[in-house]
Amino acid sequence: MLYLVGLGLGDAKDITVKGLEAVRRCHRVYLEAYTSVLTVGKAALEEFYGKELILADRETVEQEADSILKEADVCDVAFLVVGDPFGATTHSDLVLRAVKLGIPYQVIHNASIMNAVGCCGLQLYNFGETVSIVFWTDTWKPESFFDKIEKNRQNGMHTLCLLDIKVKEQSLENLMKGRKIYEPPRYMSVNQAAEQLLAITQSRRLQGEEPEITENTICVGLARVGALDQRIASGTLSQMSTVELGGPLHSLIVTGTMHPLELEMLKLFSVDSSSFENNAFQST
Repeated sequence: MLYLVGLGLGDAKDITVKGLEAVRRCHRVYLEAYTSVLTVGKAALEEFYGKELILADRETVEQEADSILKEADVCDVAFLVVGDPFGATTHSDLVLRAVKLGIPYQVIHNASIMNAVGCCGLQLYNFGETVSIVFWTDTWKPESFFDKIEKNRQNGMHTLCLLDIKVKEQSLENLMKGRKIYEPPRYMSVNQAAEQLLAITQSRRLQGEEPEITENTICVGLARVGALDQRIASGTLSQMSTVELGGPLHSLIVTGTMHPLELEMLKLFSVDSSSFENNAFQST
């Protein structure tokens, strides 16, 4: 059996009882280590689960999936994913490979950022398409995520923005020369995401457009959702570019049309309450 087990969002104890029972009876246990992180390290997980974990980076999962599935038809193998196995990143490819090999599988779900964002008070059924905001480079500055956020806002919907994670990435030079030298991990902050959105807003104004998203659009910054030191801050997009939320992982919500109850909840986390007085029930 192949088990795909969600670990939740906080620490080692967020795994479900069903998930823990599956992990403890598995012959091999892999920890997916490139789409998200917990607030505790691999050693803490191993101590709590009572099992040695094999780190599975992007290369392992995407190019060497057969090694994960090896002998899974005669013994139990677990693949652990922070959050939910089918939350922010789908692992359908691993399931399809298992089915082709005649290996049965079971998914054990858990909380993910996709539903835990409700902690800020915005109602989940008022969210539109989720987007990913990627790190810009000097030569690559995509804006497709901005267009999707605008489309959501035009429909009155909120947008959950998942912020970029760079783990085990190679520089262009090392990649071209085939050198297995990796850059230090980088995790996008709410500040960086807000700065990129502001830059697009200003650029489009210069092109004669009036973007849906402005410096005064109400947004929500979230950090380490599900952990004991979880942080939530609400305010304008401009304020999100300067708010300090600490270590990763961060997420950003760009609001759409807000229900009065949603607005009251967001005020609990306001950077400056006057932001809401000036923007009450706004759709811009």
